[in-house]
Amino acid sequence: MRDGLQVYCRGCASAYHQARQVAKGRNVRPRVDVPAGQKHCRTCGEIKPHSEWTRNRSASDGLATLCKSCKAMKGRAGHLKRQYGMSEAEREALIKEQRWMCPICLDADPVHVDHDHETGKVRGVLCFSCNAALGQFKDRPDVLRRAAEYLEGNVWKPIFEAPGVYQLPS
Repeated sequence: MRDGLQVYCRGCASAYHQARQVAKGRNVRPRVDVPAGQKHCRTCGEIKPHSEWTRNRSASDGLATLCKSCKAMKGRAGHLKRQYGMSEAEREALIKEQRWMCPICLDADPVHVDHDHETGKVRGVLCFSCNAALGQFKDRPDVLRRAAEYLEGNVWKPIFEAPGVYQLPS
C-alpha cells in the first residue's frame, strides 16, 4: 500500500499463505509454539534453549537451523561418506566384527577409521593411538618391523661406507 503497510496482519497473511500452499498440494510444516529463549529443532524434534544452537547471522532469528548435537551428528555422517564412502551403520558393523576393540592393541575403544592412503580402502576401525602410530610410520611395514625390533632391544646401527652411503646390518 502507499503508506508502506500490508492489508493483512502478519498472522493472517501467514495463515492465508499456508492455506494456499495446502490447496496446491504442497507440504506445509506445522507450527510449533515455543517459549521465549528457546527454539524447535526439526531434525530431532526437541525444543532446546538458544545456548544449544550455533549462530547464523543470515537467519531471521540469528540461529542455525540444526541444534549443535544434530549438526555434529550430520557432520560425522557426511565425513564418513565423503572420506571413506561408508555410512555410520557400516562403521558400527566393522566395530562389531572386531568385537568392540582395537585390532592392534586389543585394549581401547575403536573410533577412528583406518584406511590405506594409496588405494583408499578401509582396513578397520582403530583407537586414536594406534591410528596415529600407523600414520606416523607412514603405513610402511619395514619401518614398523624395525621399530618392533628396536623395542625388543635389538638395536642396530647403519654402517657408514661413504658420504651419503650406509649399509644396513643384516
